[in-house]
Amino acid sequence: MAVDSKFPMESWRRLVKLETVDKKRAQQDFSRDVKAHITDIALKYLILGETHDVALMFIPSEAIYAELHANFSEVIEEGFGKRVMIVSPTTFMATLHTMRAVMKDAAMREQAHIIQREVGEIAKDVNRLDDRVAKLQQHFNQSTEDVRQIRISTEKISKRADKIEALDMEEQAPANIA
Repeated sequence: MAVDSKFPMESWRRLVKLETVDKKRAQQDFSRDVKAHITDIALKYLILGETHDVALMFIPSEAIYAELHANFSEVIEEGFGKRVMIVSPTTFMATLHTMRAVMKDAAMREQAHIIQREVGEIAKDVNRLDDRVAKLQQHFNQSTEDVRQIRISTEKISKRADKIEALDMEEQAPANIA
């Protein structure tokens, strides 16, 4: 964040001292000098892609700041137009805090975009996992059915074996064997 604390004080001092016809000329000079300083700040400190989007022009006096806002609105407008915010000792910290809050909000919005994209990817992963669990569940169900069928077969085999054992197998010789 660029903060320029230089100020065309000579023009201001001439303006404050004069009370006659020369005052109009001093007002024009003051306006011209402040606008030129705004232009210099914009050209020097606002470099696309390298510096912040806004620079601050620090006015060293509340009286000068008030005079600018009261009687030189075109200077204030020029500053806004060139993205040079004019601040005073009273407004300086408030402006910095506001700008920090705006930058933090912008960073959070950028992070929110990244988070949204990642949540979308997680949702895809969860759906893929759900499909795989469903397939695994089918395998478990099939395994359970296979085990049930095997149990049926072993029960049948066991019953037949029991029937065979229950047969009275006396050691009788066949009648024609003697």
